Amino acid sequence: MSSDDKAAEPQEAERIRWDDEEQGRRRRSRTSLSRVNSSDSLAIRAVQSRGAVDPALTLPIQYRTVSFQIEESKGKDRVEAVRAADTAAKGTHRSHLGDLEWHTISPSAVAERLVTSSTDGLSVEQVQRRQREYGKNAPSPPKTNRTLTTIGYFFKGFGGILLVGSILVFISWKPLGEPNPAMANLALAIVLLAVFFIQAAFNMFQDWSTSRVMSSIKDMLPEHCQVTRDGHLVDVPAEELVPGDVVSVKAGNKLPADMRFVHISSDAKFDRSVLTGESRPVAATVHHTDVNYLETHNIGLQGTHCIIGSGTGIVVATGDKTVFGRIAKLTNEPKTTMTTLEREVLYFVLFICAIMLTMITVVLVVWGAWLRREHPDFISVSALIVSCVSVAVAFIPEGLPIAITAGLTITANMMKKNAILCKSLKTVETLGSVSVICSDKTGTLTQASSTRDRVGNTTVESLGREIASKREEGGDKRLGTFGQLGALAALCNAAELDAAQSDVPIANRNIFGDATDTAILRFSESLADGNIGYFRGCWRRVFELAFNSKNKFMIRCFNVTRRAVLKHTLQEAEAERFGDGDLLLTIKGAPDVLINRCAQYLLPSGEMAAVDENVLATLEHVKNMYSSEGKRCLLLARKIVPGHLVTAAADTPECESEMLELAKSGLTLVGMVAIVDPLRPEIRDVVSTLRGAGIRIAMARREPPLLARRNLLTSCQVTGDFALTALAISREAGIVTSLQVDGVDKLERFPDGGSSGSEDLDDVKGAWAGSRGAIVISGPELTSLNEHQWKVLTEYEEVVFARTTPEQKLRIVREFQNKNVVAMTGDGVNDAPSLKAADVGISMGSGSDIAMEAADMILLDSFSSVVMAVQYGRVVFDNLKKVIAYLLPAGTFSEFWPVITNVVFGLPQILSSFLMIVICCFTDCAAATVLSFEKPEADVLLRPPRNVKKDRLVNWQLLLQAYFVIGLTETLCAFAMSYWYLERNGIAFSDLWFSFGKIPDNVTPEYYSQKLTEASSIYFVTLVVMQWFNLMATRTRRLSIFQHPPLFNKETQNLYLFPAILFSLLMAFLWLYPPAIQKVIVTSGVPAEYWFLPFAFGIYIILMDEARRYWVRRYPKGCVAKAAW
Repeated sequence: MSSDDKAAEPQEAERIRWDDEEQGRRRRSRTSLSRVNSSDSLAIRAVQSRGAVDPALTLPIQYRTVSFQIEESKGKDRVEAVRAADTAAKGTHRSHLGDLEWHTISPSAVAERLVTSSTDGLSVEQVQRRQREYGKNAPSPPKTNRTLTTIGYFFKGFGGILLVGSILVFISWKPLGEPNPAMANLALAIVLLAVFFIQAAFNMFQDWSTSRVMSSIKDMLPEHCQVTRDGHLVDVPAEELVPGDVVSVKAGNKLPADMRFVHISSDAKFDRSVLTGESRPVAATVHHTDVNYLETHNIGLQGTHCIIGSGTGIVVATGDKTVFGRIAKLTNEPKTTMTTLEREVLYFVLFICAIMLTMITVVLVVWGAWLRREHPDFISVSALIVSCVSVAVAFIPEGLPIAITAGLTITANMMKKNAILCKSLKTVETLGSVSVICSDKTGTLTQASSTRDRVGNTTVESLGREIASKREEGGDKRLGTFGQLGALAALCNAAELDAAQSDVPIANRNIFGDATDTAILRFSESLADGNIGYFRGCWRRVFELAFNSKNKFMIRCFNVTRRAVLKHTLQEAEAERFGDGDLLLTIKGAPDVLINRCAQYLLPSGEMAAVDENVLATLEHVKNMYSSEGKRCLLLARKIVPGHLVTAAADTPECESEMLELAKSGLTLVGMVAIVDPLRPEIRDVVSTLRGAGIRIAMARREPPLLARRNLLTSCQVTGDFALTALAISREAGIVTSLQVDGVDKLERFPDGGSSGSEDLDDVKGAWAGSRGAIVISGPELTSLNEHQWKVLTEYEEVVFARTTPEQKLRIVREFQNKNVVAMTGDGVNDAPSLKAADVGISMGSGSDIAMEAADMILLDSFSSVVMAVQYGRVVFDNLKKVIAYLLPAGTFSEFWPVITNVVFGLPQILSSFLMIVICCFTDCAAATVLSFEKPEADVLLRPPRNVKKDRLVNWQLLLQAYFVIGLTETLCAFAMSYWYLERNGIAFSDLWFSFGKIPDNVTPEYYSQKLTEASSIYFVTLVVMQWFNLMATRTRRLSIFQHPPLFNKETQNLYLFPAILFSLLMAFLWLYPPAIQKVIVTSGVPAEYWFLPFAFGIYIILMDEARRYWVRRYPKGCVAKAAW
């Protein structure tokens, strides 16, 4: 026994608790578990010897296992039951696939353990019992804490402050307001509570829209499948499958559960691209080909497709216990990190709350230290509470959460019209900050192939490119090498043309088969001019060995049935020697495996020549040339086998051994083909646009496991081949443009090239930034990188990763996230972890269900949609800044000063707290929302991504504009209008200054109260009207209103602006003029001249802001430009 095996024994033991120990424990506990020995229990027996394991060892709590035990009850030959033993830690969804052994035991043992028959299947009673035990064959919905979720709806943002404010105002109304409680306080409390619930409703709407998007794209399982039950083949819904069901599959079927194959056709192949991310198929087998449950070919995994052949399998896992289900549980875990928008909103909320608490503290200190002693009748405790709440109401832009949610929803709907689905509204803005996009190759940058019975778009090139020119010259269409290569490509091929489309042109006909065979079959048709049927009909297949990871080649052997075909299949001398009992051995596979088995090769003239060192060097050069062009090479060869050399019967292990031995030498190399998964036509333009937007694209190319393993076991030359292929694809896509491309050897292990120690690696960015061009690095090389090398690697301008595993993709994303906002695109299950970890996970609409579940955004059309998604992300950030810049002047600054002047200077509160709420939630909210429809001022894709640490949503420049430019202007004008009105009605400003509630001698209390109410309404109207002009000014940050007009220009117009202004006017009339409302909230009508005078102030705002924008455009590096928002 090897040392590795010895080391593995204790590890394996630590994961096992034997059934006899479990039964003993249950007997000792004296619990009622009679079902264990009834017809309702079933579990896996351990294959290992029980004596080798200490019974005291128990299953660690962090792992979850499922065990089945078969027992016999008295009076029954075979009985069954299912017992699920879950020992998972709280919040953990891990499942240990290494414990599964369905693939290592024989098909008969599988049937025995599951108490089923591979011919008759389960009985109806068995199915019913197992359905009760297992439930439906469907993934469990994500677990959510409804209590915490509901609390989050109500207390996000300013929700908690609104609720506390409402409660305090209720208290100030009664009992503190007695004996004469003010109805205005009751109305204010009710409105605050209403706004609290409205914000919660918008948060709920946000979650509802997310669930609606997901429900429209979920299609986890096929609807029906064919199952053998009670000896009859029946069609049942896939969600009704249970372990032990015997399922029949054929070409085009999607596997409804994890199953162990018990019968399989020789040509059966399954497309696992949904798991591996690559389109190369896997040949199904009955016997296991790998100890790894995920790698072996005798297990069919849920969600994969049978692309050719047929077979039967016994279901071994359903629902959450399938590989898909296990991964789905991981992707269902909520993200613990906040989006960039959530961080920005949190920063703004904390900023507002800090100022609000400071001002409330000032009010309390002034009241306690001065007003309570000097003016005890001015502000009572009830009035003090209302004043503190008024400060909070003044500072909090209550309409901001509603406006942000509405704006994001509007943008998400516009994106949906462009085939972009956003699962979370908050991720819309994050796209605008993305500086790195990590992209998978297959299915994202390239066209890949269909996973069903539809032909992919893969193309093939041959060494004989001059075939076209020969045909133009009118030569023999089956001349020499080209005819033999076409014949061999047709014979050594498992793909089949759709017979129902015999009248369809060859290029458009459906082909049943994997991408590789489909491409080569089309290539064969191009050489044979539609004579595939002719070639195949002249030969009878007697043996086939499917492509597998061990051999890395495919073999087919034939007897000739029509000797006339020999002259078109073999070289002339070979055709003459070919006997009736001889076999034609055809082989197709990896050049590095087959080239040394070839003794001769065909010249273009059709003559034979020996393979020597020069030929080998030429072939190696050709292979490298194709690899550098992003193509994968396959070698096609043949051998004539005399009949007497084959003694074993067909389809026996002995026959397979003989054929493998015969294929070891003496092959004739007929040709080499190169297969390419072509780039999507739009990719190069997409990459160019994204690079112009300052976004780096890192390509992560993953090869199938067999290729990854081969690279680890062979020389660096293979590594170079794959690196060349990845580099070629990157160059074609425009991801790599540098002439000099570095490798892993260019990554110094330490900053000084010497020792590790204590250097501050955060300073490396300054040293390397801009000094590195392009680098190509393979997955195995990534495992040896230290922290400093990762830092240097992620600062290269152009990065290509070749042959990366899902774990390495996840590491790549996390390393880039250290100093970047990262988007990850992918479509396979293997991409799900990195999609989940990225700041923005982007899945293709044609991708796997798990990838779409893990992603934040889904591109329904093609990868080109990512450009529009980035554009929308940048525009929405700009528009959110405009929303905040519009709301703050009237919604916070102009509302705050009436409260402060009341407390500090003894002036009456010239704007009521209720009207403050009306401004925030009614008159301003609609106008703020329509700013989300604004077009960008310039091409947002020509500027670099936003620096999330420096370019904040709310920065000092925006606050300067909102508070001290627009806000101060609106505040002064509103004060002036109100006090001018009071002056005109006999209440001088000098009588109000430091009056502290004292009524002037020349007016009655009723008259004084009425005029203050009218002045408050005038203050309100002034702000409403001036905000219309502020809306027009806020539309642009740099361009003049004449360069970006709201009307008569389709590129810049926003037709929603004027309906929003009209809505604001109607809201103002609603709260000011109806008599019933006037009595409750204490408002009044406003004289006509006070409606029109604010228009002059509004024009001043536009002219002032036009001057600012002109100065910014004229002097872009001046002081005004630096202070511009």
